[in-house]
Amino acid sequence: MRHGRTFAFRRDILRAFRTGILALLGALAPAHAAERAGSPTTLKLATWNLEWLIAPEEFRTLKDTCAPRNTPIRGNERRLPCDVAHRFERSAIDFQTLSRYAERLDADVIALQEVDGAAAARLVFRGYRFCFTGRRHVQNNGFAIRPGLPFRCGRDVRELALGDSLRRGAEVILFPGEPREIRLLSVHLKAGCRIDRLDVGKEACRDLARQVPALEAWIDEQARSGRYFAVLGDFNRDLLSDSGPARAANGRLLRLWPEIDDGDPPGADLVNAAEGQRFVNCTPGQSYTGYIDFIVLGESLAQRMVPGSFERLTFSPSDARRRRLSDHCPVAVRIRLPDAVDSASPAAAGTIRATGRPNH
Repeated sequence: MRHGRTFAFRRDILRAFRTGILALLGALAPAHAAERAGSPTTLKLATWNLEWLIAPEEFRTLKDTCAPRNTPIRGNERRLPCDVAHRFERSAIDFQTLSRYAERLDADVIALQEVDGAAAARLVFRGYRFCFTGRRHVQNNGFAIRPGLPFRCGRDVRELALGDSLRRGAEVILFPGEPREIRLLSVHLKAGCRIDRLDVGKEACRDLARQVPALEAWIDEQARSGRYFAVLGDFNRDLLSDSGPARAANGRLLRLWPEIDDGDPPGADLVNAAEGQRFVNCTPGQSYTGYIDFIVLGESLAQRMVPGSFERLTFSPSDARRRRLSDHCPVAVRIRLPDAVDSASPAAAGTIRATGRPNH
């Protein structure tokens, strides 16, 4: 972790330069880039918040015991807010439509948010395997992994949950034990502090500020160990506009992105896959002005990002109007896979230990 105005100024210049280069590479990418990226030497990573995705039978059970407005729901409780219970029950056709978009997305690994575990996820991602956090609450983070891709479920990053009042981070290790091992973290951070400074006094901003040390600790651990890594998910914050000093002169935390993207330790110089990309709303009826769902790559993995591969999969106007889909839609990017026997791989620094089993 580094602080100082000179360092921050230099990083702002480098970030602006990097954004321009990424945009130029995207514009110059040849027309056959997508075809080339579709080869087995690449991996498509995506993130998707599926907004209260719960299997129909379980939803109907929970509907009868819903929590009235402004009633807190603890992390160890399985309850729905009554407004969700009464307006967001999905039909079989809704799930089929979501599954169709998942097929169009055609990603190898999808970081998931607001999903009630594997039973709900398999209704959308047919044939995939899953890792999910173990909270009893119906909103969990996790991953869908394409069959045939070697993986191991990692630990629940409980430190992000602030005593299980918020969502835990979900971890998955791809190609475990190999030199090309990749570690991914799915996050869903506190909502309500999209652009404000973290010290403004709002409860949402205070909670988000309390999550930052745990997020940075996970990132720094991966960077320090020389691993390929990425953080994917719903940050509930416009990271692309989150510029300026990370901290005040007295050390008070001000901003999320410059705090985690500090280049210390080496390898923690992060790249946001959305840098230089045009923002697109999920549906014509939305009026958001910037992304909050991101794929943030560690330095070594960012060097393997396929130019021009950033993707935003939007919903058709008719589907958005007639179906209960989600208020979020996927973003994705492709990376070139490290060679399976590449001794220069960052992951060759050591074997990663992981706990947890796949949620089939």
